[in-house]
Amino acid sequence: MSQPVPPQLVVHCRMLHFGWVPADPEAVAATVPPGLRLPANRQVFLQQYVVDDAAQTSGLESYSAAGLGPDLELVDSGSARWYAHHLSSSPLARTQAAVRGVPAAAGRTTIEIVGQALVAVTEVDGVALIRTTARVGGAVSRVYRGHVRYLSRLGDRLTGASCPYVFEPVTPFEIESVEFLAPDHPVFALRPANPLELLWGFYSPRSSFALPGSESWAWY
Repeated sequence: MSQPVPPQLVVHCRMLHFGWVPADPEAVAATVPPGLRLPANRQVFLQQYVVDDAAQTSGLESYSAAGLGPDLELVDSGSARWYAHHLSSSPLARTQAAVRGVPAAAGRTTIEIVGQALVAVTEVDGVALIRTTARVGGAVSRVYRGHVRYLSRLGDRLTGASCPYVFEPVTPFEIESVEFLAPDHPVFALRPANPLELLWGFYSPRSSFALPGSESWAWY
């Protein structure tokens, strides 16, 4: 398989990462191929992140991205994630994602913090799609580290990647609102329920991870 962009390392980017119960569980289920199992609540994850400097990557320029989709339950009793959307300002990162079957499109994400008020906005062609507001502190009391599995589809086959990560979340942390602002865009199908039912989340100004991680071909 062609590999126009080699695996990449990203260090110390600014990342907002959390999950919720969706407003339309069936619309979320429709984003994954038949045969894959989802949790009963059809929970959705969202990453909004900004890489401020090319020196934070092994071979990319500075860029921003947002990825979202449903969590999965695998037959080995493990868990994984399915990227329904990947919106990135980096053409190279989009190419890398697309060659592995991830739906990739151009987009831009900003994260602005004034005092403890955080606002993250993901937009496409100047139209805001997702706006997250949160309250964040500056203390780091622990480190999250491990691997997360992602699945994608190329043709009639599924491919999996195990992606290592090290996140340094801040405290305090509280999501105040998650707004999906463009009903005519496909990401709107994954919007959270109202009232908002968050399941987990963090903001980390020092998030490090590999793209795409170790890969394997398999049916799951």
